[in-house]
Amino acid sequence: MGSAVKKSGHRLDGFFPSLALIVISTLLTLLLGEVVIRLKNSSMRNYDIEMWRYALELKQRSDIALLGHEHIPSKNAVLQSVNIRINEHGLRGGPLLPASEGHRRILFLGSSITLGWGVPESETITERLKVKFKSAGQDVEVLNGGIGNYNAVRYVERFNRRLVQLNPTDIVVHYFVRDAEVLEAGGGNILLRHSQLAVTFWSALNRLLVKGSEKTIADHYREIYSPDAPGFVATRVALKALAEYARRNEIRLYLAMTPDVHDLVDYKLGFIHDQVKTIALDEGYGFVDLLPIMKDFTPQQLWAMPGDPHPNGFGHKLMAEALFPLLQLPVEK
Repeated sequence: MGSAVKKSGHRLDGFFPSLALIVISTLLTLLLGEVVIRLKNSSMRNYDIEMWRYALELKQRSDIALLGHEHIPSKNAVLQSVNIRINEHGLRGGPLLPASEGHRRILFLGSSITLGWGVPESETITERLKVKFKSAGQDVEVLNGGIGNYNAVRYVERFNRRLVQLNPTDIVVHYFVRDAEVLEAGGGNILLRHSQLAVTFWSALNRLLVKGSEKTIADHYREIYSPDAPGFVATRVALKALAEYARRNEIRLYLAMTPDVHDLVDYKLGFIHDQVKTIALDEGYGFVDLLPIMKDFTPQQLWAMPGDPHPNGFGHKLMAEALFPLLQLPVEK
């Protein structure tokens, strides 16, 4: 009996040092991997990591549950080699002066495409429109209210709760095909918040799962835009509520329908454009479809970076050119 206990004790004495060695080795390996990944990503050419840094450096959890997150006011960061400055209202750009009587102020609502992910501030759709108005002899403010990982429900809610006091004379809903998707709040995973290595593995795993799925992008969006899909129902409600607010307050309202630029030659998502156009016109939005002006260009000509399907500066130039005629008001006689 004593011999058996003694042997068991010897086995345990050997087990714990071995376990400790395995744990320490694993932690050191992960630490080394984290260092290597961070050095590799210091070039700012990794889309997933730059988006992770965006969430870390320019976003904060919102006290409004529906929004999930908001920009940190008066903050800036260099992301994907581009400086993004956020003003006191959480908009991209510099500080604002109070709105003046009779002065035209156009507010853009949208997601990271509106924000201009990977695009210098001077090349974004909002800044390009400012230049166009100035060239036409008109002093018009154009404000960029885009926030990454927002959908229609979120940016309409944010306008209602945060941006009404900006007193825009015009609102442009810069609508993207993903804007009817249901979005989770996110940001709860401590490991993903602090480790680039964890983000890299998580992104690779998600790509493998998507690649292994038999569902096409068109199939995915047909589900999203089916009449009873929760996200699409909520989107219609939000766009209708915004239209009613605009009518009550004599605000001009527009919707710019933005395509997915993965494949514009054999474009499979035209049915979304048709559905959104019907909603927009029924609710009194001025409507422009941005697909026609972009469809003759390749993804490589329009992408902000290889693997990043956000429109680049050239894409923003095309969008501004398509939208400007709709935003011009008749000259008063």
